[in-house]
Formats: sequence, C-alpha cells, structure tokens
Amino acid sequence: MRKICVVTGTRAEYGILSGVMRRLKESDEATLQIIATNMHLSPRFGMTVNEIIADGFVVDERIPLPLEDDSAAGTVRAMGVAMSGFAEAFNRLSPDFVVILGDRYEMLAAASAAAVFGIPVVHLHGGEITEGAYDDAIRHAITKLSTYHFTSTEEYRQRVIQMGEEPERVFNSGSPAVDAIRRFTPLTRAGLASSLGVSLAEKFIVVTYHPVTMQPGEEVAQTRSLLEALEDVMNVGSADKGVRIIFTLPNSDAGGRSVAEAIGEWCDRNADMAVAVTSLGRIRYYSALTYAAAVVGNSSSGLIEAPSFGIPTLNIGDRQKGRARGNTVVESGTNRREIADGLRKVMSDEVRAYCRESGKNPYFKDGAEKFIYDTVMTLPVKKCCPKHFHDISRDIGTDVSETV
Repeated sequence: MRKICVVTGTRAEYGILSGVMRRLKESDEATLQIIATNMHLSPRFGMTVNEIIADGFVVDERIPLPLEDDSAAGTVRAMGVAMSGFAEAFNRLSPDFVVILGDRYEMLAAASAAAVFGIPVVHLHGGEITEGAYDDAIRHAITKLSTYHFTSTEEYRQRVIQMGEEPERVFNSGSPAVDAIRRFTPLTRAGLASSLGVSLAEKFIVVTYHPVTMQPGEEVAQTRSLLEALEDVMNVGSADKGVRIIFTLPNSDAGGRSVAEAIGEWCDRNADMAVAVTSLGRIRYYSALTYAAAVVGNSSSGLIEAPSFGIPTLNIGDRQKGRARGNTVVESGTNRREIADGLRKVMSDEVRAYCRESGKNPYFKDGAEKFIYDTVMTLPVKKCCPKHFHDISRDIGTDVSETV
C-alpha cells in the first residue's frame, strides 16, 4: 500500500486533480492522503475545503495561511508559514510520494519541504510558460525539486527535459482537466441560475481576471479598463434580460484584493447585468462554461479548459504569455478599446460557430487521468535518490551521449 499525498490549495487546481484523486481513493493498492491549504481554508475565498469533503474525500491535514496581506511581503510570509506547516504534515503522514500541480507559491513550499524529507515529488503541468506572472519562475523551480513529471503537451515534455530532467521520468499525459470535463454532467441552465440566485441572459460570459504579478501597480488600472470595456459591449439595456456577466474572483496572488474589490464594487453598481462569485466550485464552473457564450480574462482555464466546451476565449494581456493555446483563443491588449474589440469578436455568431465546429484543445490526450494513475502506481517506492542532470548537446534534441 503506497501512501500518495496530494497537496491542493485552490479551487481550480482541485478541479484538475480530482479525477486522479478519485482513482487513488478507490484503489486497493494505494492510500490517498490529502493536504488542503491556502484558499481552500479561507472564508474570503469560499472555504472550498468543504467542496473536497462534499465529494467524499477525507482531508488529512490542513495548513491555513495568513492571507490578509496580499502584498509581496505578505505573500512571502505566507510561504514561510506554508513551509513550516508542510514540515509538520509530512512528518506525521510520512508519504511515499507527494503529488502537486502547477506553479503557485504554496506548491513551491510543499516541493521544497518534500525534497528535504527525501519524498519524491510528482509534478503535473510543468514545462509551461506564463511570462506575465512570477508563477513562471516558481513552476520551473518546482520542476527541479521534483522527481517525476507529467506534462500537458509534448512541447512541455521536451522543455522539462531541456531543463535537465531525465527523459524516462518525464511523461506527456495531457491535462487531466480535459478528462474531468468529458465525463462531467452539467447542472441544467435553470439549475445554474437558481444556484446563483439570478436569472441568466440568453448570451452570458464568464470572466476571471487575476493581477499580472510581473506588472505590480498596474492591476487596478487594467481591471478598470476591463470593466469599462464590458460596459461598452455588454450593457445592452433591456434588449437582453438577465445577468450577462458572471465574475469569478481572483486567487490569493499579490494585488488580488484590489482587483476583487474593484470588481465587487462594479458589480454592486451594475447588479442588473453582472454578478460576482467568490468561488463557483467545479460543478457550477463547468456548468457555466457549458452554457456561456465565451470566457474572458487572463486565467489558465481559458486556455486549458474552455476549448473543450467549444466556446471562444478572450485572453487579455500578458499573464498567460507563452502558454500553448488552441484555435479558440483570441488575444487582446489591456486597454479599453483593445478589450472591447476582442469582446465583440468572441461574442460574434461567426466566431462562436467556428469554435463549436472546429475548436481544438491542445491539452487533450485521451485517458490522461488513467495514465497518470497507472504510471504513479508503477513508480518505485523509495526515498529520493540523487537526481542526474540530463545534458543535451547544443544541437537541439540530441543527447550528449550520442556525440561522445
């Protein structure tokens, strides 16, 4: 019975991991351990640990973080608290593997603690690029702290190998998020509206906008530009009854509080056309994407998950710059005019029809969840042995061993 510990800190990450977690929970050959931290344990972010429990999982350890201060200094302090919490959790749980996803600061703390304990880290969604956020550097640091890697595309697998990871430990699995979407049964449109306490317009959009952490001080101005553009395009008066914009509020990133406050105040003033939700949760979020006309903002979900619903994404600014994207994604700058032009494009019947009929998701690979589970169950159960840096020659793609 191998003890496999999954660490989760956000609603989005849990949605991607939940299918793999389910397979581990139902396995006769593994013991699933769950550590919940960060946003999952904060009333401000919807206390989404309750969603994990409602799905039938047992949370073995909780590591609450101080999230009142979303400045750079506050974020670093939260990382320190996380590191200490993971030390205690790993000491009690003594897992054989630690599974983490992505690029958030609490995951860097988890990977660092696991490395010191000698626990092999299994990392999902490495090798990706998001030049607009400091998450980019954190993701690559986690790669170097990890022993095994499951990437969402072959391009990302090659990038992880380029970073010196041994090819036999790097697997192109595709994103398990796409598997979760394919087996998902949405709420009815009426059920979704009822759960939100609103009536929904015939054409509505889902908006998620995070601060661009590599552009500190710009978050409020960029958010205002987005809100002004939404007024220009979506404020169609009585011609379209019901809420036309569903906001999901930003993560616990530096600058996130000011973005959330600006969105919340704007929604209060425009309650006839918009609603802001702290956390939709996986079921309501995927249900919203099922019926939405488009996804708007700068979240990775617009690139990784939205294409599987056959809807267009308006990707704003640089937060996701460098990440692979499919043919359903429309790019936009961050000023009012650029965003408004992009909104009109993704809301057009022509673009929406194209996405329904011809949209492709570059993160899709059939059976991602099963592949990850099956592979993890074959990994040797032992403390981390020294990692070897896999060198490649200056001729891209050629092993040094082939030239020596």
